This record gives sequence, C-alpha cells and structure tokens, in this order.
Amino acid sequence: MASYSATAEDIAKAFTTARLEAGSLKKYPGPVPQDLEQAYAIQDAAIKMWPHKVAGWKIGGIGGDYATRFNETKLAGPVFENQIYMTEGPCFNMPVFADGFAAIEGEIVIIVKKDAPEGKMDWSMEDAQDYVGAVHMGVEIASSPFPDINNMGPLVTISDFGNNNGLIIGQELPGWASSKLEDWSVETIINGKSFGTATPPGPMLSFRFVLENAARRGMPLKKGMAITTGAITGVHQAYSGQTSTVTCSKTYDIDIVLVPETPAAS
Repeated sequence: MASYSATAEDIAKAFTTARLEAGSLKKYPGPVPQDLEQAYAIQDAAIKMWPHKVAGWKIGGIGGDYATRFNETKLAGPVFENQIYMTEGPCFNMPVFADGFAAIEGEIVIIVKKDAPEGKMDWSMEDAQDYVGAVHMGVEIASSPFPDINNMGPLVTISDFGNNNGLIIGQELPGWASSKLEDWSVETIINGKSFGTATPPGPMLSFRFVLENAARRGMPLKKGMAITTGAITGVHQAYSGQTSTVTCSKTYDIDIVLVPETPAAS
C-alpha cells in the first residue's frame, strides 16, 4: 500500500485538475486500482485537494462479479457543499462534463439528524435509524471528466468522487417517518423518454453502509449532511443540452436542463 500512496496522489491530482478546469481525461490517469483500499485512497487524496467541504455522500451499487470479488455491494463518493441545490425554482441548470460522462439518477435523500460519534465503526439498522433527520426526494447528477468511468468497474468510479457532480434536494416526503420508504415510486424521464418507474431498493441499508464507510475513513457523518441512497430507476446516461424530469409519488416534479461545466473561478 505504501508504494501505491504516491500513485494515489498523482491520480487524484489528475482528476481534481480536470474537474476544476472543466476538462476531459481521454484515458485513466495512472494504474487502475485493484481493490477497494486503493480506490478509496485515491478518493481520500482528492477530497483533501478539493477546495470545498464534504456536505454529503452519494451511494452507488457494486454488482455482479465485482460484488463477489470485493465482498461489497455498495460504494460511496463525496458531495461537496457547492454542489448541493435546494428546490427553489421550476427548473435547474445542472453542469456536467460535456466531453466526459454524465447521467441522471432519481434518488431518495436522507438528511443526517446529528453528528455520528467518532470511532463507531459498526452500525445496526436500529442505530442508523436514530440518525435519520428527514427524508426527501432528490436527483443526483453523475458526471466525470473521464468518459469511460462507467465502463471500467466500481473501483474506477470510486476513485473519481464516485462519479458525482451535484445533488438536487427536493421536497421532504410527507409522512416518511410512518411510511415504508420502499413504497415510494420514482420515475426518470430524459428528453421526453421515460426510463421506468421503481421503488427505492432499501434506502436504510445504504444509510447504514455510509455511516460505516465514512467512519472507517476517519470522516464520520455530520448533522445536516445529505445522503443519496442509490439510483432508483438505474443510471441513465445523458448529455449536455438534454432535459430531464424526475418525479416521486405524492410530491412535485424536479425539472433539469444539463449544461456544460465551466472552469472554477481562480
């Protein structure tokens, strides 16, 4: 692991530079990580380089042979304070890397009720439930300057902020505390085409996962953080200039226009 540490720094620097410059990476910028430890080492290095604070986490899935190989079915990536938007208007212009990868993901978002304790690595479902402050509908904008990020497996996804580039937090779900979150129905529409309707596949499992994942990396969850709990209708690739509507039963729609990412102000 010591020999990979310098490599992690180099890869993290390449990704953060490309993101800040709204650029593109035509190939993966170094040796592809071979295990979860290496992948999260790159992500952790990039978090330290990033000019904004972590204000939440996205949860993605690990499936197929990868889940067996790594004995894990979920992955995490940071959502930064400058990339979280509360629904205040009829439509959102959401930036994506025009020469990279972009996707739209309908989500259930959990707002953390209170700071998680330092050093608590293992969480029961009952313990996790006590840290749920509110539940909202939301939309994750998955985007990376690396076009092939979704074709090279979950370790590559982890290494570039979990392929996250923004989160819209919509209405609080009415009656969430007394309802089954799995019963909420979400539909994703891109350029007028529906990609189906589905219910959340166990949002509390995702929340418990990130409580443990963040704690083991020395970043326990903080009060007010926003946690996405997994793409409900799947990961649907989209492109700059396209429009999308994500709707959740019993709440209003979130309308989006994808626009090109611009370089960060120096």
